[in-house]
Amino acid sequence: MGDKACTIIIMTSKNEIRSAELVIVRDGKAISSHFPCSLIKNERLTVKYVKATDKPKKAVSFSARLPRKAPTRELVMFHVLAKGGKNVVRIMRNPALKTKVQEVTVYAYKGEKVKYALRRDGRFLNTIFKKTCALANISTEVNTEMSNLVDGLEGKTFQIIMLNKSSPSSQQPSTKTPASKLSRIQNLFRVEYGQNAQMCREVKTMKRLMDLSDSVCQVRVNGSARGSGFLLFGKFVLTNGHVVKDVYNENQRHLDEKVTVHFSFESLEEVEGGQEEVEEIVGFEYQPDVSGCDWALLRLRTQRALPDGLLAHSGFLPQSGGICIIGHPDGGVKKIDPCLIVKHENHNQVVEKHYNENQGQIHLITSRFFEGVAQSVQQNQQVLTYESCFYFGSSGSPVFDQHCKVVAMHSGGYAYRSSQGQTQSVIEFGYPLSVVIEHHHKEN
Repeated sequence: MGDKACTIIIMTSKNEIRSAELVIVRDGKAISSHFPCSLIKNERLTVKYVKATDKPKKAVSFSARLPRKAPTRELVMFHVLAKGGKNVVRIMRNPALKTKVQEVTVYAYKGEKVKYALRRDGRFLNTIFKKTCALANISTEVNTEMSNLVDGLEGKTFQIIMLNKSSPSSQQPSTKTPASKLSRIQNLFRVEYGQNAQMCREVKTMKRLMDLSDSVCQVRVNGSARGSGFLLFGKFVLTNGHVVKDVYNENQRHLDEKVTVHFSFESLEEVEGGQEEVEEIVGFEYQPDVSGCDWALLRLRTQRALPDGLLAHSGFLPQSGGICIIGHPDGGVKKIDPCLIVKHENHNQVVEKHYNENQGQIHLITSRFFEGVAQSVQQNQQVLTYESCFYFGSSGSPVFDQHCKVVAMHSGGYAYRSSQGQTQSVIEFGYPLSVVIEHHHKEN
């Protein structure tokens, strides 16, 4: 392993089995036999075999060009589903590979194109290069074409899809795509490109959001992260009721444990400051199934100057477009997630998309789960819905619209674990800030 240029094939070629094809599995995903050893850090690899399709071929074919300017030869890794999208379902040379793994890991050199990396990999059918195919990010649905560079693909998972049908080869039956279907496809991509544009932010908008992010904090109980929150006004922090409900005695109106908020947890390397203790909870409501609300207003015990309250920057729910969530997902440092609103009329489509994409991949989750999600999001019409990467630990985060107005408080989602143990979510939601404020006034 001392030689960074060595590859897996060096260690496995001596044990080649001619009637079978070697499958090397790393972290649940198949890697190529020429995968660089420098990318494997004290990890356990699993060796499996599948039935070979053809006569044994050379392990590596370097017909793909390396980037002309690659002095550092910096490597990039990304993952591809072993099953392609519609009209290009079969993408692997050996279809038996899908019986062992659901994803394959591809390595590439920064500065080279996607198609060169896939050709070098050697496990993909030539079909994906003859047709107009692209990599579709399974989380964001953003497409990366074969002619694009691999530089931004690190760690992401994609499905190979066909953008449009190429001329049929002599080995394939000639089929024509109906004009109505082409029209729907064209409209779909018009919508996708439009949505991507909505996620873009002007520099001045991002600078403004960075200023407002100073008012966002992490909520901790006895030093352990429980959620996120933000300074609403004065010494009062707003978060979700479920973040503190386990340590709050609602009948006696007092906290049973020490609760603190942290405004400057932005880096693991820097010395953390900005910690304030919660004196009391002055407003609390946790009845998501009854009143449709889940909030808590915390009074801080401090005499120090605090960031600006975000109540002065509040607004009403937009019907569509881009939003930004700022919080502490997974109990980590402060982050920002630009995402898109999911309109109420599109809820079922989002649920169906997750169900269709994850059939055969979901662990201990049935179609009833997705049916329940569909019913729940349709019944709760007052919440703002969107697709975000903010899951656990981000409850209580402020949701900003395109004008940097706080319009909602990120509160939850419909999460599940895939067979690889990855956390995924069908859709996320936040309660309108205007509704929370209205309920607070009624309570007082």
